[in-house]
Amino acid sequence: MVVLLSTLATEIVIPVAAVVGIVFSLVQWYLVSRVKVTPERQAPSSGPNSNKNGYNDILIEEEEGLNDQNVVTKCAEIQNAISEGSTSFLFTMYQYVGVFMVVFAILIFLFLGSVEGFSTKSQPCTYDAKKTCKPALATAIFSTVAFVLGGITSVLSGFLGMKIATYANARTTLEARKGVGKAFITAFRSGAVMGFLLAANGLLVLFITINLFKLYYGDDWEGLFESITGYGLGGSSMALFGRVGGGIYTKAADVGADLVGKVERNIPEDDPRNPAVIADNVGDNVGDIAGMGSDLFGSYAESSCAALVVASISSFGINHEFTSMLYPLLVSSVGIIVCLITTLFATDFFEIKAVKEIEPALKKQLIISTVLMTIGIAIVSWIALPSSFTIFNFGVQKVVKNWQLFLCVAVGLWAGLIIGFVTEYYTSNAYSPVQDVADSCRTGAATNVIFGLALGYKSVIIPIFAIAVSIYVSFSFAAMYGIAVAALGMLSTIATGLAIDAYGPISDNAGGIAEMAGMSHRIRERTDALDAAGNTTAAIGKGFAIGSAALVSLALFGAFVSRAAISTVDVLTPKVFIGLIVGAMLPYWFSAMTMKSVGSAALKMVEEVRRQFNTIPGLMEGTAKPDYATCVKISTDASIKEMIPPGALVILTPLIVGTFFGVETLSGVLAGSLVSGVQIAISASNTGGAWDNAKKYIEAGASEHARSLGPKGSDPHKAAVIGDTIGDPLKDTSGPSLNILIKLMAVESLVFAPFFATHGGLLFKIF
Repeated sequence: MVVLLSTLATEIVIPVAAVVGIVFSLVQWYLVSRVKVTPERQAPSSGPNSNKNGYNDILIEEEEGLNDQNVVTKCAEIQNAISEGSTSFLFTMYQYVGVFMVVFAILIFLFLGSVEGFSTKSQPCTYDAKKTCKPALATAIFSTVAFVLGGITSVLSGFLGMKIATYANARTTLEARKGVGKAFITAFRSGAVMGFLLAANGLLVLFITINLFKLYYGDDWEGLFESITGYGLGGSSMALFGRVGGGIYTKAADVGADLVGKVERNIPEDDPRNPAVIADNVGDNVGDIAGMGSDLFGSYAESSCAALVVASISSFGINHEFTSMLYPLLVSSVGIIVCLITTLFATDFFEIKAVKEIEPALKKQLIISTVLMTIGIAIVSWIALPSSFTIFNFGVQKVVKNWQLFLCVAVGLWAGLIIGFVTEYYTSNAYSPVQDVADSCRTGAATNVIFGLALGYKSVIIPIFAIAVSIYVSFSFAAMYGIAVAALGMLSTIATGLAIDAYGPISDNAGGIAEMAGMSHRIRERTDALDAAGNTTAAIGKGFAIGSAALVSLALFGAFVSRAAISTVDVLTPKVFIGLIVGAMLPYWFSAMTMKSVGSAALKMVEEVRRQFNTIPGLMEGTAKPDYATCVKISTDASIKEMIPPGALVILTPLIVGTFFGVETLSGVLAGSLVSGVQIAISASNTGGAWDNAKKYIEAGASEHARSLGPKGSDPHKAAVIGDTIGDPLKDTSGPSLNILIKLMAVESLVFAPFFATHGGLLFKIF
């Protein structure tokens, strides 16, 4: 069947869309950079339109006697401290991760090369013995190269996101003096820089890699796309360390700052007298921005790789239909253009004038991008796919129509929106679940904790049904390929999702800078309003990440089962069942490790903050400066040391199980970890988000009910702070890291599948 889009057009469309995304992100960055954080040097003019802070319009005179130049200078100083802390932490972490990358790259080469004893002779193809394919040694070499490329792209995604976030936070603070709308646009544009850079870079690097590998592989598309899976493995490996390391860093500082500052000393959040405050702000960038960036890049890379692997052994790969083969990349290309149009709705077409318009504006971003993307997917499915084709389905080829594949992508896309809105309902303080949690603080921290946990468990129900429906529909229509493209559908609006997600930590830091720079309470109220909306959007981002992780890991699981030549996974066989029950335990083990890591790091932080308050004369009075550097060092050292054991658990499990127990047991482990991991991840993220926003609900005092629970420092507020502190490691360390656990184990099993199928199951061979 002929497709409307030619191979040449495909070769042009994909890189052009990626370049458009990169250019758009640079334009957004330029617009953010026009907000000056250096005092103007020219002589002050006395006219009514005197130039202040690089602008000709007069700032609203709310600084209550504060000199504008001093405020700008102070903001710049704080921003530099946060930026330096974030950069030095990431460089330290990347040194350790670099060592891991080298060791793991060697392992990939040795394991995959040994499948055929490092032979350089061509072999009969797995799915068509009449044809010859490239040797396993080639797969070993190219998988290793793809792994390194994926790792570097993931690191770059996180690092660039962190740089733009630290560049934008003080600018957001300064813009808040002009009104909440200006501050919103600055924070959102900065998030968009990260979103578009990540989506475009991921797409461009993957496209170039496929074309370069094709020069060697030629017609052996099965080998070509099998080696491309290393790209997803590299992306997720780096994301794991970014998420766990960054999560431990940020929460150790946050818990330490809150417990001593707010509960014991009764000083405001982000008060400059608190020694842990800079470490807390650094943590927002390394955990929520760099970690999230790497995480979503990993999901994108893996869902693309899973779809390509399954397609390569279907009619697209067998008949060498290049345009149809790259359908997943074309979907992502359209996603970049759709997100570009959507972003303009938030920054250019409509202006936010009041606090209450912030959250609806962010929700509209999700709705607009989903509606436009549905149209985009329909067009791509029409022009890039033949009207009928076959998809590999556990040993047989299943006939699929192009409209069925469109529905697979669309069901993933809309399931993502449903998960986003359910997450918002359970974590936003505009709705009754969080308000009930806040109300439970009347009787102390214990009832707050009970209500919060119940809310988290309840919030799992609808997302799981949404994921279940997506799986059923997409699998019925197009087998495992359908599930892979459904995951891609959920991630197709990744640029908008990341812009919304990164906006949160940027606003959070902007509030911290306003407090530390001594700006008026009205400025702080604006940044708090931005931050509260950001908390909810961060929870929505985590919901997307977890939902897509479930679909991605299931698609990778299907690709692994096909690659390892397992015809059925029978739960009733002992080999599979032991894997299933152990796999279901792994997320609990992993969560225990990460939460204990946060606890022990926070313990050191609390002791250090208390020591400084007790031993530095004049610290509470504000006449002496705290020692921020020691707190930053505590967080850095703890996170680097503590991220290794959970990382080792995730990375070594598939290698040990596959080598010693074989592919059947490993398939059980993957299924078990997927089923329990998704539930824990959703409930942990939403519980933490709800506790955080319940605290903010009491602090803001926007309604009669909220005022009856406040003000800051009241007993209900203290109970809310304790709930928020317990929720911190749940929502920012354990919860978001779990989606990487289930994806990473699945993609690693897929990459090593040829080795496990050939040499695995040593224990069962011995006995």
